[in-house]
Amino acid sequence: MKRRPIRKTTASVAAAALAASVLAACGGGGGKPTLNWYINPDGQDTLNALAKSCSTDDYAIKIQLLPASATDQRTQLARRLAAKDSSTDLMSLDPVFVPEFANAKWLAPFEGELADQVVDDDVLQGAAETVRWNDEVVAAPQWANTQVLWHRKSLAEAAGLDMTQPVTWDQVIDAAAENDGTVGVQANKYEAYVVWINSLIQGAGGNILDPETVEEGRDATVTIDSQAGEDAAAVIEKLAGSPAAQPDFSTSNEGTSLGAMFPESGAGEFMTNWTFVYQNYKGLIGEPGGPVDEAEFEDLGWARYPQTVAGEESKPPIGGIDIGVGAYSKHPDFAQEAAVCVTNAEAQTALAVDEGLMPSRQSVYDSDALKEAYPADLLTLFSQSVDSGGPRPKSAFYSQISSAVQSRWHSPTSVGSGTPAKSAEFLKAILSGKALL
Repeated sequence: MKRRPIRKTTASVAAAALAASVLAACGGGGGKPTLNWYINPDGQDTLNALAKSCSTDDYAIKIQLLPASATDQRTQLARRLAAKDSSTDLMSLDPVFVPEFANAKWLAPFEGELADQVVDDDVLQGAAETVRWNDEVVAAPQWANTQVLWHRKSLAEAAGLDMTQPVTWDQVIDAAAENDGTVGVQANKYEAYVVWINSLIQGAGGNILDPETVEEGRDATVTIDSQAGEDAAAVIEKLAGSPAAQPDFSTSNEGTSLGAMFPESGAGEFMTNWTFVYQNYKGLIGEPGGPVDEAEFEDLGWARYPQTVAGEESKPPIGGIDIGVGAYSKHPDFAQEAAVCVTNAEAQTALAVDEGLMPSRQSVYDSDALKEAYPADLLTLFSQSVDSGGPRPKSAFYSQISSAVQSRWHSPTSVGSGTPAKSAEFLKAILSGKALL
C-alpha cells in the first residue's frame, strides 16, 4: 500500500541495535549464495541495514526494490512466482496477498519450532492471523500497520468533542464542518479506499464476505449488501456532501491530506491515516507542510478509529508487511533463517524508531527504545488497534474482490444507499466468473 515517505528524526537511531543485537543474532559478513529480498519502498534505509546485518558467512541478502503501489508489487511478484522463479527468495508482502500466494503454493511454509517462533505469544493477534493459511504458518510478521484518528486538539476542543471517549464518523464530520475544519481520508480508486470501506462495514457489524465462508474462494458468500453496508455508504455519502470534504476527496490518498493538518491558516483537520503520521510531523517541525514549532506539534492528537455506528466498537484497519519465502528458492532453509532475523524484536525496533513502521510484537511496544521515541498512550493505541482491528477478506481471490468493490464504490461522490446492492451483484458475478473487471 503506497504511503508518503516520512522524514527521519535521527540519522540512524537504531544503527547500534542492528549492528549489535541483530548481528549477534544472525551473524555477520557477506558470502554466497545471495538471497534476493524483494521489498516495498517503505523504510528502505533501515531495510538495507537489516539486509546487511542479517547476512551471514553462509549467505548474503541483497535488496531488490518493488514498485510503490501494493497492486503493482503483487503483480510483479506473482509473475515471478507463477514462472517458478528460483531467484525470489524473500519477499515483503502486503498481508492481503498472503492467502493468494499461499493458496497458489508460492510460499514455503514455516514448520515446527520455526513456525512457533515466528508467531509466538508475543505477536499481536491481528498480525499473527495475517500469516496463517489452511492451518499453516506461511509467512513471518515483520511490522504491523493500523489507522487511528489523527486530529488537531484545538479543533476537537472547539467542537466540544471528548477525544478520550469513542467518537463516531457522524460526530467527526459535523465537528469539522461546523468549525472550519476538514476530514482527511483515502478515497482514490485504489486499495486504501477498500481499506476504508471495509473498516466502515466491519465497524457496523458486517463484512464484505461472510468470514465463515471466505476461505472457500469463489464460493464465498457475499454479505456486503446489508444494513452494515448501508451504514458504511451513509458515512461516505455524508462526507461527500459536507463542507468538511477536502477538495481532492475523490482522488485523496495517504499523503494528500497530510498538509491539511497544519495549514498556514484554518482550523486543521481530523484524519484517518496510518502509524507513520507521528514521525512524519515530528520530522517536519518548522518546515513546509509541518507544524511551525514545537507548540503547534503538541496540538497533534490521536484517538481510536471512529465508530461507524454509535456504541459499536470500531474496527481499525490492519496492514503492515509479512515476510514470505519463495517456494522455488534454491535455498529455502537459509531464506527462512533470514526471515526470522529480519522480523525479530531488534529489527522491529529499528523499523519503528527510524521509519515509523510499527511492531507486530508486544514486547517491542513495551521496550525502552519505543517509549523514548513515542508517547506512551500512542503506543498503547497502536498496539490495541492492531490487536482488535478488522482484516480485509482473507481470500485467495482478494485482488479481484478489491477491484470489484472499487469499481462500484468509486467515485465516492456517487455512493448512496443503493451502492451495497450494486456492488454485491457485481462481486458475485466476478467470483462466479460471469463478469470481467
